[in-house]
Amino acid sequence: MKQWRRASGVLKDTNSLWTAALLRRSKYIHPDLETAVIKATSHDERVVDHKSTQLVFAWIRTSVVHLLPFMRTLSRRMKRTCSSIVAMKGLILLHGVLCTKIPAVRKIGRLPFDLSDFSDGYSDPSKRWSFNAFVRAYFAFLDQKSVLLSRDFHDETVKLKEDFDDHRKIKLEEEPIAQKLAELQILQTMLDRLLDVRPRGRGMNEVVVLEVMDCVIIEVFDVYSKICDGIADVLIRIYGAAGTVEAAIALEVLQRATRQGDELANYFEICREIGLLNASQCPKLERIPRDDIRELQRIINGVSAGKSTHCSDAVEEDKAIFVVGEQRIVEGEEAHKPLPSLTTTTTHKWEVFDDDLKVGDLIDLSDEAENTTILSLSYHHQLQI
Repeated sequence: MKQWRRASGVLKDTNSLWTAALLRRSKYIHPDLETAVIKATSHDERVVDHKSTQLVFAWIRTSVVHLLPFMRTLSRRMKRTCSSIVAMKGLILLHGVLCTKIPAVRKIGRLPFDLSDFSDGYSDPSKRWSFNAFVRAYFAFLDQKSVLLSRDFHDETVKLKEDFDDHRKIKLEEEPIAQKLAELQILQTMLDRLLDVRPRGRGMNEVVVLEVMDCVIIEVFDVYSKICDGIADVLIRIYGAAGTVEAAIALEVLQRATRQGDELANYFEICREIGLLNASQCPKLERIPRDDIRELQRIINGVSAGKSTHCSDAVEEDKAIFVVGEQRIVEGEEAHKPLPSLTTTTTHKWEVFDDDLKVGDLIDLSDEAENTTILSLSYHHQLQI
């Protein structure tokens, strides 16, 4: 049965290569590029054709006009195939193209094909469900990655259309905390997508599966590093100027990051089991300190409980209360009225009194300055792969 499937795959690849050789070159068709795509996404599960893969990357880097024929060829092949090997090789090829970050590639957006309900028609029935889940998870990540690249490219294009002075001001302004937290949540969603790409059954130690996992591991390190750096920046700013809304969102981000740290440790264990990572190659994971979570909880509870008191203190900050005996001083003017008894008067300005006014003790009701400790957090780690 296995030999029959292998022979059938070779026959299909050969027919596709003959068809590509007979094509006439046009805006949407590039015979040489199509041939390289077919070879890079062959049905052979024993090998990955790196030479053809690098040739495709070279074509796309050479000129942007090659991107359209590439996407047309790859999309048609992905839509027609029922082989998990071909699907995984095609996604590997697309993953490499997305990593080139060429402007035209960043404008792709949603992928022109859909493998969210992919079903393998060639694998053994006992392995079929695990290969289906693997391909679907890998496609879901790449689809989201392409959308985020397109969104970031659009945002950068809008900024470049501004005047030079306005653009410089935008660059100098610090990114709002709310926007930074939203970006962290998006990155955490991407990390969840990546952690879903894993072998879920036995017998998935195929060469192509290991190749996919190599690509995914690199993305995991990159995304997790960005999350840690972003959390460090957000915490420093929140501790300096705490707000209940920002602190609550940051607390959710930290709790989710703590959970993802545990999942990441389990993910690396799976990678070691399939021979992808050695213990010496796995970097040490920086965990979220519990003190940071407790500090955010304190900020949320403290600010919400003392909100009304804080507002009242802000109004009274520039006021002084003083007591006069025989006379009363009101802002800027002097009213000489005999008072039957001591009176308390509030003013927005400090006044200087002569000794003969018999002013009582001066009382300062302003709150003592709170000593706020700025906690710094550094989760940055360097990865060499």
